[in-house]
This record gives sequence, C-alpha cells and structure tokens, in this order.
Amino acid sequence: MELLAKKLIGSKEFEGEIGEIINPYTKKVTSKYVKCSIEDAKNALQTAKKAFEKTKNSPLYQRIAWIEDVAKKLEKRKEEFAKFITLEVAKPISQAKTEVQRCIENLKICAAEGYRILGETIPTDATKSGAKTLSFYKRVPSGVVVAITPFNFPLNLVAHKIAPALIAGNSVVLKPTPEAPYTAYAFAKLFIESKYAIEDALSVIYGDADVGSTLVKSPIPRVISFTGSVPVGKTIIQNAGIKKVTLELGGNAATFVEHSADLNWAAARCAIGAFANSGQVCISLQRIYVDEKIYEEFANKLGEEASRLKIGDPFNEETFMGPLINEDAAIRAENWIKSALKEGARIISGGKRERNILAPTILADVTDDMKIVCEEVFAPIVSLVKVKGYEEALKKMNNSPYGLQYSMFSNRMDLIKKAIDDFEAGGVIINDIPTLRFDIQPYGGMKLSGLGREGAKYAIEEMTEIKTVIIR
Repeated sequence: MELLAKKLIGSKEFEGEIGEIINPYTKKVTSKYVKCSIEDAKNALQTAKKAFEKTKNSPLYQRIAWIEDVAKKLEKRKEEFAKFITLEVAKPISQAKTEVQRCIENLKICAAEGYRILGETIPTDATKSGAKTLSFYKRVPSGVVVAITPFNFPLNLVAHKIAPALIAGNSVVLKPTPEAPYTAYAFAKLFIESKYAIEDALSVIYGDADVGSTLVKSPIPRVISFTGSVPVGKTIIQNAGIKKVTLELGGNAATFVEHSADLNWAAARCAIGAFANSGQVCISLQRIYVDEKIYEEFANKLGEEASRLKIGDPFNEETFMGPLINEDAAIRAENWIKSALKEGARIISGGKRERNILAPTILADVTDDMKIVCEEVFAPIVSLVKVKGYEEALKKMNNSPYGLQYSMFSNRMDLIKKAIDDFEAGGVIINDIPTLRFDIQPYGGMKLSGLGREGAKYAIEEMTEIKTVIIR
C-alpha cells in the first residue's frame, strides 16, 4: 500500500520530485511524498499571509463549525487514519487507534473553546484620570502560525497546533515530521475540503532543516509552534526574531515510588509509562526513584510486568511495543545501555536489540552520574535508582535540566501535598505515571522542557494577541 502526499500550498495540490517513506518494521515503502523546496516554503508563507486577511475577518461561528466538521469526518475514517499512522511510523495499531480517538476528542474540545475566546472590561474609572472612560480588551488572531510537528504522535500533535490556530482566526503553514507526511496530508485535506473551510488558510509542506529554517526566519509568521528536540528548539529561539514562540522540547520524566504505595499498581503503570510507543514519548518514564525499603520487591514486580508485554508486529492488535523509528535510534539506545552496564548498572530485563526493535529494558543500580539518567533517552529504557526517602528522591528528580512532568506513588497525604509544591515540572501526577496527559489540560514544561502551553484553551491564548480599547 503506497500513499502519495502532495504538497498543499493553500487549497492547491502540487506535483514534484518524489521521496519515499520506509516502514520501520516491514522495511517496505508505505508512503510517498512530493519533496518541497525553500521556494515552496516562501510561497506557502505568502499564501498564508494573504489568507490571513480572510481568516481574521471570518465569523467565529464558521470557524467553530469548521473544527466540528473535521472531527465528524475523522470519526467516520478513524480506522483508516490509524492504519496511516502504523504504516508510516510503525506505532502499534491499538495505540494508533487511541491516538486517532484522542485527536477526535481534541478537535471537539477545541471547537468548544471557540465559545470562550473572551475579553473583559477594565475599570479605568477606578483612577481619577480615567473617570470618564470605558475600557475593555478583546483577543484577536496573531497572524500567520508556523507549526512544526514530530513523528511520535503524527496526527494528534498536528491537531494540537493547527486546530487552535485556525479557530482563533489565524492562517497556518504546517511542516509535519518527515517520517509521516501522508498522515498529515490526509488530515489537512479534511480541513481544506470542509464546506466551512476558509480558502488557503492551511498549507502543508514537507522538508528538513532548510525548509524549517526558511519558515522560522521569515518575517511573515507571528507565531512559531514547535514540538521536538532541545537543540532544534534552541536554534528556533536564535533565528525566530521578534515572534511568539511555543516550544515543547521533551524531558526526562521521573517518578518516586514511596514505601506506602500500592506496588502492584505502581509496577503495572510504570511498565506502561516506560515502554508505550517504544519509549518515544516526551513524557515517557525514564527515571524511577524507589524507596530502599521496597527497592528489590518493586524491581522484581516491574520486571514481571515488562515480561508480559507483547513485542513485534505493529499491525497485530495484541502488540504493545513495536520498533523504534529507525535503526540508528535503536543502536544509540543500545550503546547507552552498554555504557551504563560498564559503569555498574545491572539489567533486570531486556537489553537485547534486533534491528530497530529494542526489548523493554529495566536497569537497576543506576547512579546520578550515568548518562542514561541525565539525558533524554527516547527509547524503551527505564532506570531504577535507590533512595532513602522523599527528600533524597526530590533532590535527585529536580537535579535535571528538564522539567516536563513528574509523578509520585504514595498513600501519605503529607508527602503528596509537598510533592505538588516541590516538584520542578510543568505537570505533577499523583499515584500514576508522568506519561499521563489529557488533551484538555495545559501541557508544557519548565527549564529546558520548553516555553508556553498546549491544550486548546491555552494554545489559543498563545496564538492570539490582546487588543485594548479605551472609549472616552
């Protein structure tokens, strides 16, 4: 099955030189795409600039209906879209179906938020100089939004960017991950072909650093919304100029398992958090700090949970974990494991690689100076670190340049209250994994984990400007 993703500049499709996407599991061509150039990026920006004159003046009811219409269309084709995801990035089909369902819910949430793009009155008559004035502010669209998305959630993370941008009245240029062009293309077509669509409001182009750099450096966009790595995020900040920039740059998610916790629950959930999508999640559980009183017991339970996970063919409904996105990623992760073992870590389970499938790997006796706990692994590897209690766990968890989401398993309310205040992260989860995210919530991190927040309500705020009005 070969799927062709054409470049979409506004409402028009264009032909061109063809590139191929190889499925990470089958190693067969599963989709093709029209390669885009720097000139295509410039044309897409000019198209979006002209379209903004239409989008900013469009009625809100039309934009709400637009997003609702896309949600309905996606609902009817959800099985098909799940297959697109698995074909391009080899995400297990059951998890691909979950992603599509989340995307549908995400669109519905965004449509509902359209009714709450609110301003408020300002009591300027509270000052003597403003006694005879009436003042209020309203939210207005920022302009052209450039959205750059990654491979690990090639559908829902696109929705997290383009749906809030469009409902707020912006125009959008989307550069999706090079690994999943057809998923983004098919999704964009739902927007473009909707009867409520605003002409040329959405463009889709494919490419690597040269195309992305052209989009970011251009003076046309007012907002850059990016999800990806810290090095690329730093480059965007350096090159964007005076623009609004939202960055979701991943993390090094951690949890603390305190001795009062339900260990069976904690182990079952930690296995999911560490190994879902082969660990290729920004909030994938990477560090587990375990109270010394329960360390070995928890390690054994986690190993048992990992052994139950079905690994292999992502097209099998029962498969929990498939391959990494490519063999280079798997080799890199394998080398990190070897390095940790040389430094004194031991393997509880996993550690073996076959092509780009790395078995779910649990490392014990990991220390703070090992690279495997200092950097984002983005692979199915989780490290166990023994601690004497909450205070030591807290110190070690916060001693990271990242701060996306942390969690704690405990039945002690005093520690739960402390953790909510003490954890240096954008999200704190109690009695579940840091990998837990709901699309309705504000999502984003502290420190190197990024700037700004996603989630429809919060993304709309990032993609709009406040315009203040004074009437004398």
